[in-house]
Amino acid sequence: MRYLDKENIENIATGASLFGAGGGGDPYVGKMMAISAIEKNGPVKLLSVDEVDDEDMYMPAASMGAPLVMTEKFPKGDEFTRAFNRLGKYLGKSIAGTFPMEAGGVNSMIPIVVAAQAGIPLVDCDGMGRAFPELQMTTFHLGGVSATPMVVTDEKGNLSILETVTDKWSERLARDQVVEMGASASVSLYPSTGRQMKQNGIKGIVTRCEEVGKIVKQHTKGKKWQLAQLLNLTQGFHLFDGKIVDISRETRGGFNYGEMTVQGLNDDEGQQMTIEFQNENLIAKRNGQIVTSVPDLICLTDMDSLVPSTSESIKYGKRITVLGLPADEKWRTKKGLETVGPKYFGYHFDYEPIESMVHREVKV
Repeated sequence: MRYLDKENIENIATGASLFGAGGGGDPYVGKMMAISAIEKNGPVKLLSVDEVDDEDMYMPAASMGAPLVMTEKFPKGDEFTRAFNRLGKYLGKSIAGTFPMEAGGVNSMIPIVVAAQAGIPLVDCDGMGRAFPELQMTTFHLGGVSATPMVVTDEKGNLSILETVTDKWSERLARDQVVEMGASASVSLYPSTGRQMKQNGIKGIVTRCEEVGKIVKQHTKGKKWQLAQLLNLTQGFHLFDGKIVDISRETRGGFNYGEMTVQGLNDDEGQQMTIEFQNENLIAKRNGQIVTSVPDLICLTDMDSLVPSTSESIKYGKRITVLGLPADEKWRTKKGLETVGPKYFGYHFDYEPIESMVHREVKV
């Protein structure tokens, strides 16, 4: 057990932007809300999964919708706690704590806001180990935990409670509501006991995000040192350096869809990489050949500072470093690949782990 202060939050936000794999929303607004919440209410207690009681009830809170919309449609500030409190009341149970549903941008910050405002602890685990675009794409779903009952609410105060027959139906019905609410809303879902968290959560993700943030902050040690430390921590690969020369985006059905083209620089001069995304980066191709795909992570950082970049912040001319990180083993199971593998997103190829798709010598 430890307490999170402003510096911890800064580092967690940076690391979560990396593990968001381009998605999860811009962490800036969420970070400012989290810092404001702890300045008003005091530091947030962070518990390891091993410290929670098996029978206690825990719930995540998150934003749902198109990340690009979230950069203009700011939260009012009370949506997350409203969703959280309403779901607790509906369940008729005392809520012992909260946790992030995904390690990504704004959704890594919202549970900190809730924890500070409600005076409850944050648990060091999540349901993805990264960010994914749909509600059923969680390790809790893989373990048979239901996404519902869940709450959907917006900044105006509209609120609904969903009970669905499958988690995919939760995604479909909640997505329709979110679109009507302006393509961005607040949700609380996957209420879980401590035992279910221990069985299904990806442990230590908040601390892992913080460790990434600490590395990125140490600019004086140089990019070579920072990159080596990041790859060692994540067991990842340096895939590409280049400049974005083309990017297309559209918001459709509550998602951001798009593709970017990156012209190689440094050791990659003369080569080209294309990255396709649906909120999160889905596949990366070097010179037309796939080098990694979901569920493994395709992460973009500033080429000089290694500060992570979300898909909505990417623009023409930006110089980026592309990293590929292996997904948690839960996603590499048969059910995991059925839920988030390339075929689910409409690609006609089988998933192959990043370790076997790229050269094992890390390029630093």
